Formats: sequence, C-alpha cells, structure tokens
Amino acid sequence: MPRINIDTHQNFTVFIYFNDHEPAHVHVFKGRKGHREQPNMRIAIGDEFQRPRIITKPDQFSTKEAIAALNLVADNQEELLRRWHEIHG
Repeated sequence: MPRINIDTHQNFTVFIYFNDHEPAHVHVFKGRKGHREQPNMRIAIGDEFQRPRIITKPDQFSTKEAIAALNLVADNQEELLRRWHEIHG
C-alpha cells in the first residue's frame, strides 16, 4: 500500500491500498499508520465532475479533523486520482 501524501501541518498520512475497491478513494490516518486496526477515514477522491466526499469517518476523527482531511484530498484531487489509476489500472 503506497503512502501518497504526508501533511505535516495537519498530521495526516494518506494511503491508497493495492487491490482495493471502487469508488476511487484514499485512506487518511492521523499521524503515521502504526497498526492494522488504527482508525482511518475513507474519502472518495471524486473526479473532474465530483468533489471528494467522506465515505467513512470514525469517531476518533473530530469534525474539524474530518474537514481538514477532506480539504487535503480536495487540494490534491488530481494527483490522487492519477495515482489511483496508476495503481488500479
């Protein structure tokens, strides 16, 4: 699972998993991914016609953190979508 982006200001790490399912999405972790059960938000990347949207938000993410993670994906949408297609074809 390639690490795609680290936002040191917000302390988020973004991953795209190999062999994952549609819709094109990323997993956003607070801090570094430390273990398999670590909570993460799943955010659909969207495309040129759709903005990113939250798929799942665990309780460990505050509303403020969820908005920051969504904005991180929106700000990097084109790159993240390109990487998703490189990984998944």
